[in-house]
Amino acid sequence: MIADSSYVKFRWYALVGSIALVISMWAALALGAVNLSVMDMFSYLKLLVTQGSQSAASEYPLISAIVVHIRLPRVIAAIAAGSALAIAGACTQGLFRNPLASPDVLGVSAGSSFGAVIAISSGLSLVHPLWTPIIACVGALICAMFVFILARNSGSGQTLYLILAGLALSSLLGGATLGVLLFARQYEVSQFVFWTMGGLDGRIWEQIIWPLPVIVLASLWLLRRVHWLNILSIGDEAAHGLGMNVGRCRFSLLLCASLLTAMSIAIAGPIGFIGLMVPHLVRMLTGANHISLLPLSALFGAIFLLICDLIGRYIIAPYEIKAGIITAIVGGVYFLWLVVRVQKQGRLL
Repeated sequence: MIADSSYVKFRWYALVGSIALVISMWAALALGAVNLSVMDMFSYLKLLVTQGSQSAASEYPLISAIVVHIRLPRVIAAIAAGSALAIAGACTQGLFRNPLASPDVLGVSAGSSFGAVIAISSGLSLVHPLWTPIIACVGALICAMFVFILARNSGSGQTLYLILAGLALSSLLGGATLGVLLFARQYEVSQFVFWTMGGLDGRIWEQIIWPLPVIVLASLWLLRRVHWLNILSIGDEAAHGLGMNVGRCRFSLLLCASLLTAMSIAIAGPIGFIGLMVPHLVRMLTGANHISLLPLSALFGAIFLLICDLIGRYIIAPYEIKAGIITAIVGGVYFLWLVVRVQKQGRLL
């Protein structure tokens, strides 16, 4: 349970975040290379609700084409990927008892990049554009599973071996990725570099329809087991004393965090700093109780990616800046500020 004062704080941040999410969604649907007026949007939505999609599309064909087929899939993709990355980051930070941990320590990003470069260099991405995110997702999951298998017999030092195995496999796959790129064609190298920037441009319903249910189910499963993270935060020996199967619970949580990260990569590519920065910021605001930390991280992660994507496609419209570039800039500035702030306070992160 959440303490009374913490519960009030949780409800307040949840209310503010929900309002911010609705405003961000509305702005993302209305603003862009072609701005849609508030009155036209309301009229379209009213007609959509009262008379159906066909009547609304015939009355407002431009708004229907822009909102339903271009911007709405992008908004849903931003919400799904941002919330998945943030909740996976909060889970990983709780498991490693480190507020600066992220799913990248399991080699997920390296595995997804290797999968993507295989899909691009083999020509599968030309057969169908869905092959790149699918194989990148598979590569991320295989890498995470392999890291855990390497570390599962390490006993009390499992966390340390997870990090070491993740770093080793990330280095190995990074070298393999560069080796594949060395023999790739110029346009394949350009396509891979463009993919590694991470972004939501050109997203269609077909690209988000299969990762979205997985993200929803994995998030719900994780939110129902937040008490595991609270128990693990007091230490493995104490968790054993309370009757918890630490190895099995840690494996399940890491698998869920890896799955969420892989699905977000399938939707938006490798977008950095959300899984690291958003849970860290939420923890500073609300505390380390995972009952409130995980849902708020998911909420603010969705808002953050939605706003970054809106900024990237609006400030120099009709040209776009990739959302991954915006998140990297904001995340870098945030952690530079955090380092300066912590140094002034004379304490560790």
